Amino acid sequence: MFHKIGFIGCGHMGSALARAVCDAGMGEVWLSNRSPKKAEKLADELGCANADNEYIAEKCGLIFLGVKPQMMAEMLMPLQSIFAARQDRFILVTMAAGLTMEAVRGMAGGDWPMIRIMPNTPAAIGAGMIQMCAEGVTEAEKEDFKTLLAKAGLIDELPEGLIDAASAVSGCGTAYMCLFLEAMADGGVACGLPREKALRYAAQTMLGMGELYLRSGAHPGALKDAVCSPGGTTIQGVRALERGGVRAACMEAVIAAYEKTQAIKKGEQA
Repeated sequence: MFHKIGFIGCGHMGSALARAVCDAGMGEVWLSNRSPKKAEKLADELGCANADNEYIAEKCGLIFLGVKPQMMAEMLMPLQSIFAARQDRFILVTMAAGLTMEAVRGMAGGDWPMIRIMPNTPAAIGAGMIQMCAEGVTEAEKEDFKTLLAKAGLIDELPEGLIDAASAVSGCGTAYMCLFLEAMADGGVACGLPREKALRYAAQTMLGMGELYLRSGAHPGALKDAVCSPGGTTIQGVRALERGGVRAACMEAVIAAYEKTQAIKKGEQA
């Protein structure tokens, strides 16, 4: 069990996860941010406490590093001596895209236990997809961690070598979903629907089909076939999408995001 939990960085993802952790009610939560007023405001909203990076590095047993990859080394360098002086056990949690646990350990100045997560923005409303991997962490600690973040959404453990591919699907995929949502609504508007209604209908349809797949486990092709009646309207819409290469374009988007992550990593290692 984690009795004292700290967040260094209160951006979109840090704030979303802090909210989920506070909702779980499993320990004290402390927030820190480059802009102290931002941490103070969020702490007031969530009913937790705010501090500085040094306090969190010294006192917290679970420390979320919610800063951008390019800021990680600069943020961790002043904390290296604090980590090294600790006699108790603590775990670092990184959510920085493209930075391996080994790389973050080097920036933190020691071989500390570490969890790496890749959350996406729907975690802010408890509907996120969070991949995780860990090194130097016990099975009991991993289970406690999953329980701690359960209110943020679905959590799945996988090898670190697959984290970048997963992020290209569920992390970057939030933008792809928004493009498709907007396009569906545009089509509705072109057919006469008010935009607000078209957006609501499209969003609920996306939400509902995602939930139907997760609950049923049916293959997406089977779910598609179930609404494509012979000579009907839906199959004509599917034909138009296939003519436009929607599946190939979606695959290429995921692969492009993955390849960009690999290029960034190679640049940092060089």
